[in-house]
Amino acid sequence: MPTPPKRKPDSARRANRIIQQRTLLLLALLGIGTFLLLFAQLYKLQIKQHDELKTLAVRQQTLRTTVEASRGTIYDKNGDILALSSTAENVCVSPLDVAKNEQDQDLIANGLGEILGVDPSGILDDMKDTASQYKVIKKKVEQETADKVRVFISDNGIKGVFLEPTSKRYYPYSSLAAHVIGFVNANGGAYGLEAVYDEELTGEKGMVVSARDANGNALLYQYEQYFDAENGDSLVTTLDKTVQYYLEKGLEELESRYGTGVGATGIVMDVNTGGILAMASLPTYDLNAPASIYNKEMLAAGMTDEELAAAAGTLQNMQWRNKAINDTFQPGSTFKILTLAMALEENKVKMSDTFNCPGYVVIEGAKINCSKRAPGHGHQDLITAFANSCNPAFINIGLRLGNTTFYNYMKAFGLTGKTGVDTTGEASGFVNKEIEYSTLALACYAFGQNFNVTPLSLINAQAACANGGYLRTPYIVSEVLDQSGNVKYRHDTTPLRQVISEDTSKTVREIMEYEVEYGTGKNGKVAGYRIGGKTGTADQIDGSVTVSFTCCAPADDPQIMMLLTLSSASNDTGTYRSGGNMAAPVASSIMAEILPYLGIEPTYSADELVGADHTVPNVVGLKRDEAATKLKEEGFSCRTVGDGETVTDQTPLGGAIVPNNAEIILYLGAEKSTELCIVPNVVGDSAAAANRKLTDAGLIMSVSGATGGSSASVRAISQSEMPGTEVAAGTVVRVQFSDSSVTD
Repeated sequence: MPTPPKRKPDSARRANRIIQQRTLLLLALLGIGTFLLLFAQLYKLQIKQHDELKTLAVRQQTLRTTVEASRGTIYDKNGDILALSSTAENVCVSPLDVAKNEQDQDLIANGLGEILGVDPSGILDDMKDTASQYKVIKKKVEQETADKVRVFISDNGIKGVFLEPTSKRYYPYSSLAAHVIGFVNANGGAYGLEAVYDEELTGEKGMVVSARDANGNALLYQYEQYFDAENGDSLVTTLDKTVQYYLEKGLEELESRYGTGVGATGIVMDVNTGGILAMASLPTYDLNAPASIYNKEMLAAGMTDEELAAAAGTLQNMQWRNKAINDTFQPGSTFKILTLAMALEENKVKMSDTFNCPGYVVIEGAKINCSKRAPGHGHQDLITAFANSCNPAFINIGLRLGNTTFYNYMKAFGLTGKTGVDTTGEASGFVNKEIEYSTLALACYAFGQNFNVTPLSLINAQAACANGGYLRTPYIVSEVLDQSGNVKYRHDTTPLRQVISEDTSKTVREIMEYEVEYGTGKNGKVAGYRIGGKTGTADQIDGSVTVSFTCCAPADDPQIMMLLTLSSASNDTGTYRSGGNMAAPVASSIMAEILPYLGIEPTYSADELVGADHTVPNVVGLKRDEAATKLKEEGFSCRTVGDGETVTDQTPLGGAIVPNNAEIILYLGAEKSTELCIVPNVVGDSAAAANRKLTDAGLIMSVSGATGGSSASVRAISQSEMPGTEVAAGTVVRVQFSDSSVTD
């Protein structure tokens, strides 16, 4: 009988069970722990990081190409393009593809560097980042340059260099209206309308999403999705490029003739809407190259290249500054328009009032001089005091108004804050608190001293004095258009308030017209047009003098108003430093071009009709007497060359526009001379002497400005053709005359 197995002791069995239980527990804990770790990791990957990993996967599996939106176009009021976006291309390199395809990096760097005008070492540095597939070598290159890059890639079989389409901002008229339009940089609109309306102009970028392999190469015929770019909206402005051109040409003349390099400003405004037809500032800049110093003769005269480079940042800010809205100045006598309007509205003065001017007045112990020193203007009525720009008379008027009323009108005319014009950097005027209580401050304010305004706020208030009393918000953008040309926004020209009555405004216009006809503004006359205006000569806090002239036309029914200012006018030109002598003649020449262009018809007086522009009739083929009679009927005289009976040629030719008192040369069988005439210098001459010189030279004189009959103070200040220039016989030389007797 076999022996039964020996039973383990109970203690051993208990130990085994404990070990088994502990082992199972440990396994269970490890299993649970592992599960929990896996669960946590799965939760992290699939829940918490789901969006991030999904995005990463999409990036790895797809190729995204940005489609640039085209920036909106900026138009002038007539639909002429002032700013647009044209096709351009970015030149790019993929360091990964260059390395993978073992391309010659020196060849790439030197070749692209030469074509693009960039440093090859920078291109080599970009290609060291072999983890990248996208490095921009140069942005926004022109199509011609992009084509050279394509030829370089093709000729050398280069892989890893590519071009991507984009757009480039282009300004067709370069510096025209530069301070109004502004420019763009890498971040979008930087200045002017480009900055203010950046959101509207920018649009939204599009995108092409396509599948790619593990090496980043696009997979043809696989997944692709296209998201359209949404082009920016376009702006229709109140600017008129032709008016802008005339204004800028006039400002350049004003600065070159009487300036010291500090600069000048000009604004042309529609008085009935507040729309800005033109706004200019000197110095200016080229919108297509805003970083380049444009008016070097003003900003960098005498600088070496090293000095110019060191001062570039400062000079750029100076040329980008729109002095018409960014800077303030003491307006001087042009402010008398507003003082006059206030007093008429408050019935503090009437046309029959008289004022005595001894050449100065003493207020609170301070002596204030008139533009005409002692013995002064003597006794004068209101309209004459305005025409004389008499300071004592206007101090008297200001004191009649009182501090509170005067200050309230300054606020009502919008002179203590910003106008709200839709461009960047508008400054506020500075009005000292003393105007609320000081008699001396009131006396100075009455003739435009001891406070500051921007040129824009001044002309806006003056426009209210001329348009029936209505103050409006000046503006530049009249409409915003979507891609289809639909109007998304239109400016509301509703007046902010009526500051003075229609009757007061009418009286102000009449007095302003008298000022131009007989007063200090006589050099602002324009033949055939009724011009109202006011001159200004103002001392500034830095000791300089600003000269200015403001004018509106036609004076009986104003359509436009213009303000010209010249900062730091020179006292070394031989011309008496005043708005009437410096700014008014230039304003006359500008208005003489603007008004006919805008379709405002001239109405000549009997005196103005003699010498007004007229079309020369064609009399070739007529008998001598018939030709003479026809010319006489049109106001022309004539002289003959030759002994024939029939006109075989004439100078000027039929159809030419010349003054209708010009002498027409008729050729009666004689050969017309082809010899050129030399233009004489008539600057400084009287009208009679200038006409004699030009006639003797075989040329025709057209006059503008203050011819003033036989006045000994009227002299020619400019001529359209440079002295010594050779021109054809019968050429019209336009001569500007000025009366140097004015003192404001």
